[in-house]
Amino acid sequence: MITHRISVRDDIGQALVELALMLPIFLVLIWGGVEVGRLAYADIEISNAARAGVAYAMQSNAFASNSTGIQNAAKQDAPEITNLVVSPITLTCYCETAGVATAADCTKINTGSTGTDACSSPKVIAEYVQVNTSASVDTIFHFPFIPNSVTLQGRAIMRVEQ
Repeated sequence: MITHRISVRDDIGQALVELALMLPIFLVLIWGGVEVGRLAYADIEISNAARAGVAYAMQSNAFASNSTGIQNAAKQDAPEITNLVVSPITLTCYCETAGVATAADCTKINTGSTGTDACSSPKVIAEYVQVNTSASVDTIFHFPFIPNSVTLQGRAIMRVEQ
């Protein structure tokens, strides 16, 4: 009867070879996960900044026309994003009646004009404000074939309280 004895040392060498082959793959996966997490966090911050700006603006017509206050509210919500850009605030007005909305000129509505662009009774004026934010985020790790900088954008729209 022939017995074969397997040495434990053979298994150790095999494990080291497997580790040497798989370690770079694991490191790239970990670095990629960290990078995706950073970009996701920055995207959430930029979107939340747009919401904070529009939440400030929707309080009243006076707040909706205060672009400096809207920009400050957005930037205060995302202090970690140093290059946050709050783009022009867009006001859109509608004349609403029985669930039907027609576009109207905000400047004529807010100045009390009675021309064809103004809302006549029983229509209700609905004013919406839109805030856009954007920022360029640099990646920590520079992988080949992947851009070193990503531009992220946020947008929020709310109706202004009357």
